[in-house]
Order: sequence, then C-alpha cells, then structure tokens
Amino acid sequence: MAKPEKAAAVAEIADHFRSSNAAVLTEYRGLTVAELTRLRRSLGEQTSYAVVKNTLTKIAAREAGIEGLDDLLSGPTAVAFVSGDPVEAAKGLRAFSRENPLLVIKGGVLDGRPLDAAGIGKLADLESREVLLAKLAGAMSGSLAKAVSLFAAPLSQLARTVDALRVKAEADPSVLAGGAGTPAPAADAAPAAPAAEETPAEAPAEA
Repeated sequence: MAKPEKAAAVAEIADHFRSSNAAVLTEYRGLTVAELTRLRRSLGEQTSYAVVKNTLTKIAAREAGIEGLDDLLSGPTAVAFVSGDPVEAAKGLRAFSRENPLLVIKGGVLDGRPLDAAGIGKLADLESREVLLAKLAGAMSGSLAKAVSLFAAPLSQLARTVDALRVKAEADPSVLAGGAGTPAPAADAAPAAPAAEETPAEAPAEA
C-alpha cells in the first residue's frame, strides 16, 4: 500500500474511533463472506463492521488518543465501530459468536477506555437503552398515577364548592356582582319619636 493510501486509511480509522461511542475488536478467521455479511446486517445501521490492518489501526488509535489496544491487534482483525447503543452492539456480537464460534471477541474500547473480552461480556449483560427507557417510563407513569390520586380529593371538594356557588347564583344573581346576595328585609322598627318643638324665648319686659 502506497504512503498516501496508508495515510488515508489511518485517517479514516482514526475518524471512526473519534466518532464512535465504542469499538469492539474481533477475530474473524474462518468466517465466510456470507457470514460476515450476515453479521454486518445483524448489527444494524448504527454499527459498522470493517476488516482492518493491525499496523494501521495501531497508528490510528494513537492518533485518536486511544491506548491499550496494541495487544489486541494481532491476527486477522475486524472492528465493530458503534455509533448507537454499545450494549445492543455487544449483545449482537456475543449472540453471533455463540452461533458462529469462529468469531472471537478480543476486547475493545468504550468512551475512550479500553476493555478486555470479559469487559465486553459484562457490557453485553447490561440492559439496553430501550429497556431502561421503558422502565423509566413505567416508573414515571406510576408516579403520575399517585400524584393524581393525591390531587383527586381537593379537586372534588373544589368542584362541589363551585357547584354550590352556581346554585346560589341562579337563585340570587347579585352574587355574581361581587355582593353577598340581596340582604334580608330588616325587622319593623319602632316609629321614631317626634322632634321636640322649640319654645320661643320670652320677650324682654318693658321698662
């Protein structure tokens, strides 16, 4: 491979490392082209599976700031670059390797941290993002149901109060004007005493 081609290949692999959430290194010795095609399809659109050259991948990993992969880069190597859910990808690779033992999971990297084969296995044991979201949605639904039950009693009391006010307003429209209703007629009051007549002052006597 000419130097420009090598440089382009290194740059492409380094870009894959940078843009991926995870990468899983595998050995595919003995797998047929049809089996590799089936593996690629099973991993979905968010995971690309590419056969790589070990020496170029070592350089690319260093350029991407990833360490700890050199020991894994031996023998025929293909890398699953994961841009989606790493758990789903790990599950898919493990399931395929159980059906096709010629696929050997060697290790990988998750969020820039190297993982050995056992680490990839633990990743595959985790619950997927979809399952966790479903559980979160269920928990939120339960919490909302509890909240509704807590608010149900005060709301029913408010509804009864509003209904009582409506009935009162129908009987006495002045309630809607902000008053307390038409006042009841006052009891008959005793007639007021007539005002006393003024007694005219006596005229002064003539001298």
